Amino acid sequence: MSRRIGRRTLLLVAILTAAPGTLHAHSTSTGLATLTVDGHALTYRLLLVPAELPEDSRRLFLAAAEGDRPSAEQVVAILRERVTVRADGRPCRPGRALVQGSALGDARLSLELSLDCPGSGPLRVRDDWADVFGGHHQTVARIGTPAGVREVAFGPDAREVEIPRGEAAPSGGLGFFRLGVGHILTGYDHLLFLAALLLGGGGWLALLKIVTAFTIAHSLTLALAALGLVSVSARLVEPLIAASIVWVAIENVLRRESPSRRWVVSFAFGLIHGLGFADALHPLALPAWSLARALLGFNLGVEAGQALVIALTVPLVLWARGATWRITATRVASLVVALVGAGWLVERVFFT
Repeated sequence: MSRRIGRRTLLLVAILTAAPGTLHAHSTSTGLATLTVDGHALTYRLLLVPAELPEDSRRLFLAAAEGDRPSAEQVVAILRERVTVRADGRPCRPGRALVQGSALGDARLSLELSLDCPGSGPLRVRDDWADVFGGHHQTVARIGTPAGVREVAFGPDAREVEIPRGEAAPSGGLGFFRLGVGHILTGYDHLLFLAALLLGGGGWLALLKIVTAFTIAHSLTLALAALGLVSVSARLVEPLIAASIVWVAIENVLRRESPSRRWVVSFAFGLIHGLGFADALHPLALPAWSLARALLGFNLGVEAGQALVIALTVPLVLWARGATWRITATRVASLVVALVGAGWLVERVFFT
C-alpha cells in the first residue's frame, strides 16, 4: 500500500512540476476599452496585454504593432469586424484604424478605430472579441457621451449594450461583479497562494484569521491603487505575487506545525495581491463616482469567488488535520506549489 501511495505521489509531483511551462497564471484575457462619442463621431480605443492572448493572436497583433504591413491590415480587418456600432438601427461607418505599441511604455498594445454614427438615437455597441481571443476573454469599457459616462463589461455572454446619447445611462455594476468573480476563479496565481496559506493547517479560528487578513489587505490596496493613490508597476507586482507563493509554500515544507502568526504573512502578501487585482480597473481612468461603483462591484465579485474556493477547501483541510499522513501530504503538496510558483517567478522576471 505504501509503495502504491508513493508512486501516486511521485506521479502527481511530476505532473504539477511541469505546470510552469504549460499553465499560465491567468487563463483570461482582459481588454481595456474607451468609447468616446462627440456628435456623430465615435472613437474606440482598446488596450491589450499580448502575454494574455492566445499564441496565434499574440504573434499577429505584435507583428502589426511593430509595423508589419500585412499583419496590420489583417488586424484592422479583424477590428472592424469584431467591434460594431449601430445608430438608429443602422451600422455606423468605420473610418481610420490604427495599431501600435502602448504609449504607457509597458508590455501592451493599443487599437484605435474611428466611426461615423449619424442621427441622435441610441447607440448599440457590440463586442465580439471573444470569437478571436477565446471564450474567457472580456472587455472592460468606459463609454463617454455628452450625457455622461458609463462603464460596462463585455464577454461571451454579454456582447451588446445600448447607450442613449441624450440621457444618462445606468452603470453596468453587474458586469464588474462578474469580472471580479472571473478574475479570481481564473487567476491561478491568487488561487495557488490561497491554497498554500490553507495548507499550513490550523483550526477554524486560525483559518478565519488567515482568510480575513488576506481579504482586508487586498481590498485595501485594490481600492488605493484603483483610486490612483498608490501606483506600483505590474513588472514589480507580478513577480512579487509569484514570490509570495514560493515563500508560503516553502514555509509549509520547513515547519512541522502550523505557523501561529500565518495571518500576518497573509496580510502582508494580500497587500501585494490587491495591487494585482487593481490592474484590471486602473487603466480605465473612470470618473470618481463611476470608479467607486465599478470598484465595489469588482471587489464583491472577487470576494464571492474567493469565498466559493475557501468553502470548498477549508472542510478538506480540517478533515485532514488529525490524519497521520497530513504532515507528509502537506509537505509534498507545498513543494509542488513552490515549484510552480518558482516557475512563474522566473518567467515574470526574465521573460516578460
